[in-house]
Amino acid sequence: MLFITRIFFIALAACFFMPAANAQKPVDKKFTPVKQPYKAPKLFTTLGSYKDSSNVSVAEAERIISLPLKVVDAKNNVYTVTSYQFLYKKRVVTEDEKTGKVSPATSISSDRFTTSPLPPLWVKTVKERINTGEEIIFFDIIAKDSQDRIMYAPNLKLLVK
Repeated sequence: MLFITRIFFIALAACFFMPAANAQKPVDKKFTPVKQPYKAPKLFTTLGSYKDSSNVSVAEAERIISLPLKVVDAKNNVYTVTSYQFLYKKRVVTEDEKTGKVSPATSISSDRFTTSPLPPLWVKTVKERINTGEEIIFFDIIAKDSQDRIMYAPNLKLLVK
């Protein structure tokens, strides 16, 4: 016990006599660059000639699903799409196992992508299954400008009529 007490007091004394060390040097304020806040322009998300929420026919949905997603501003400056999520909300039916009664329902297929247009498997699947009353939604769209500033673009929702 006496040995442990001596070691404790020696360690405590060593802490008091050690020189103080700073992990970081203070920053000289006159040499730090001042960043100006950036106000992102109003962006528009388009697929073909459609933007915002639009109604499209089945044939038009089949045609435009393979087109690239574009993000532009009011001056028609094009932004690079770096990431987005795609959701296909389709109509399905469910059957009650007890009664055998069929009732309408919806099902979704969704994924996140980093390239545009959609991969060929997704395009093929949507083209084969698209029907009236279904929805195609592009959301969580992230775009970059020419100076690598990252910003969110508005969602694009297409209702198939």
